[in-house]
Amino acid sequence: MHRIVYLERESMIADVRRPAFRHCWIEHAKTSPAEIGERLAGATIAIVNKLLIGSELIAVLPELQMIAVAATGTNNIDLDACRKRGIVVSNVRGYAGHTVPEHVFALLLALSRNLVAYRQAVAAGKWQCSEQFCLFDFPIRDLHGATLALVGNGSLGSGVARLAEAFGMRVLRCERRGAAAVRPGYTAFAEALREADAISLHCPLTAETTHLIGEPELRAMKRSALLINTARGGLVDEAALARALREGWIAGAGFDVLSVEPPRDGNRLLAPELLALPNFLLTPHVAWASRPAMQALADQLTANLEAFARGAPHNRVT
Repeated sequence: MHRIVYLERESMIADVRRPAFRHCWIEHAKTSPAEIGERLAGATIAIVNKLLIGSELIAVLPELQMIAVAATGTNNIDLDACRKRGIVVSNVRGYAGHTVPEHVFALLLALSRNLVAYRQAVAAGKWQCSEQFCLFDFPIRDLHGATLALVGNGSLGSGVARLAEAFGMRVLRCERRGAAAVRPGYTAFAEALREADAISLHCPLTAETTHLIGEPELRAMKRSALLINTARGGLVDEAALARALREGWIAGAGFDVLSVEPPRDGNRLLAPELLALPNFLLTPHVAWASRPAMQALADQLTANLEAFARGAPHNRVT
């Protein structure tokens, strides 16, 4: 009988159906890093979201057979250690194909139309004092006709592309940085940076993509360009982005992720003067978190457990 331990039950709001095989189910609302080893002792299946599961921990969990990740990203799991031990790692895919693209466009629309700046102007009484019916204090740009570069062409990048095309945008799919050749239908990374009016990131965080967007890339972008990141905070050099926003290298940024979450004191993007900027929007990692998306995630999570128990693992990473 499988012993299933769910370490981060509060990381989503959904009805998690128990799997249809004999098992012992133990769940914890939240788990600190210091509690992981004790709570997983004797577990054959661990359900995690963002907790770090490293090689040292795996070495002291001999009964562990599966790690079910209640998310898409697996950069918090030592996959090499799991492969060596024969531990199956399965993730959840495709559940956010509508909610993340919608969040991307909420950020794009708010930034391109300067909604925060205009709201602040109304709150400050500027419209009320205007000598005409409207204010022209801040530039407004249409998405129609603009060029959107997508870094990552999975389900989320493809979902953003569909919305972009509906808005009448030109979509560029970025080739990998440093690639020896450009695949058909893709645009060289450096060329896409130069041409884009907006760039949206949808790739996983790996050794190759860490700080994919740093000072050279930000300086290569148009001064009128927008940068959107709903993927992983580590894809962007946050110190460089803070300078870019302060010094006007780019027109604005919309982020839903940071390099360390939850963020603590010291993250440059939490500086009060940055958060006060109307051209920098930061949301607390909620692009994925519509109720329908969270329920779809929960349903797929249970399906992954059942597939593993049948001996035919689904959404397998290792």
